[in-house]
Amino acid sequence: MSNTAQTEIVQSISDHKVKNRQVVSAMVASLLGWSFDLYDLFILLYVTPTIGALFFPTGNSTLSLAAVYASFAVTLLMRPLGSALFGSYADKHGRKKAMTVAIVGVGVSSAVFGLLPTVPQIGVAAVIIFLLLRLVQGIFVGGVVASTHTIGTESAPQKYRGLMSGLIGGGGAGLGALFASLAFALISALFPGEAFDEWGWRFMFFTGLIGSVAGLFVFRTLDESPLWAELQKEKNEKKETASEERTPLKILFTSYFRILMVNLLIVIGGGSGYYLTAGFIPTFLKVVNNVSPGMMSGVLITASIVTIIAALIVGHLSEMIGRKKTFMIIGLLNIVGLPYFFLALANSATPSAIYLNVICLVFLGNAAYAPVLIFLNERFPTSIRSTGTGLSWNMGFAVGGIMPTFVTLASGSVGNIPHTLMYFTIVIYLLYIIGSVIIPETKGNLK
Repeated sequence: MSNTAQTEIVQSISDHKVKNRQVVSAMVASLLGWSFDLYDLFILLYVTPTIGALFFPTGNSTLSLAAVYASFAVTLLMRPLGSALFGSYADKHGRKKAMTVAIVGVGVSSAVFGLLPTVPQIGVAAVIIFLLLRLVQGIFVGGVVASTHTIGTESAPQKYRGLMSGLIGGGGAGLGALFASLAFALISALFPGEAFDEWGWRFMFFTGLIGSVAGLFVFRTLDESPLWAELQKEKNEKKETASEERTPLKILFTSYFRILMVNLLIVIGGGSGYYLTAGFIPTFLKVVNNVSPGMMSGVLITASIVTIIAALIVGHLSEMIGRKKTFMIIGLLNIVGLPYFFLALANSATPSAIYLNVICLVFLGNAAYAPVLIFLNERFPTSIRSTGTGLSWNMGFAVGGIMPTFVTLASGSVGNIPHTLMYFTIVIYLLYIIGSVIIPETKGNLK
């Protein structure tokens, strides 16, 4: 064998190793980035009753819960703005830089919640400060989506993109919920009973700094998205200047506005499935089933694991049979399954029944958005992918995140919550099914 041939073989092996390292690095960064992001959001969901009493005290426990969920929705409503800012930056300057700033911002803002004075201490000013901080956190959360939801799938080979979509979207959600469940179990044990309402909830928020520190450590080895890097190379060769380019936001809202609107039919269903199952179950178990903190921790940890499994299975299924068929199947299953299991969970009197119904709810709810990430990526070109994906995802999930607030308000009392959830899920997944009929098949469009 000639020296030239040997050199080419060595170079090929070296390039293959570099590519594999890039894929693994992007996968880990996206997965952990999104999980830390959702960990910070889940903290509030896990301490909802406590936060309701300290920051939104009313004579009606249902109204207090609704107020906390409304404060959660405030964050979600700011996420599109965060996606617009950070997504545009990521499309112009790279996914890695945007991801690093956004992850640190989410963790720090989360930790600050643990320092806030409460209504009994400073009155209504506590509510104002709480809501303002939620607005700030929402902007950073939107930025995380714009970067984590593109760099991982852009770095993966075609045959693994559906799996990567489920891994990042659902796996990140599952890991975030799992981390929050473990933190809740640990801190509840360290601060039992009234001690949790006094100090424990603060330490829950302080743990948000862990995500920021871990994110900085992981991102050190992260390479930029190969698709974005290739696009920059092409621009440099053409010698395009910044003044010659339209901004990603302008392109999105002029040339891709219809696509953005159609996407929402799917994303709202996915977001609602997530927040009405994994997001709402901690409150459901406490106020409807009256489970103990110890049992709740066990159920939530199990639910987190099921979230990951569901997302991986359904994400990869979309690579096998296509995104469109997968959305149709999940929509039909959810329009029947979610109402049934919500009512069944409300009537569950044994631990085994509670575990079974929660598992079924979480599997179906999280299956709904498993292929959404890659579907959105395939709807937009590389030049506006972070902006388009981030805005589509965050606008849809903002609506989905408001659903727990609407459910609690529409219920009027705790006893009506299960039936209200049934009606809401039927309407939501009718729209989801309509969306799955309208959208084109996008598998293989990521280039």
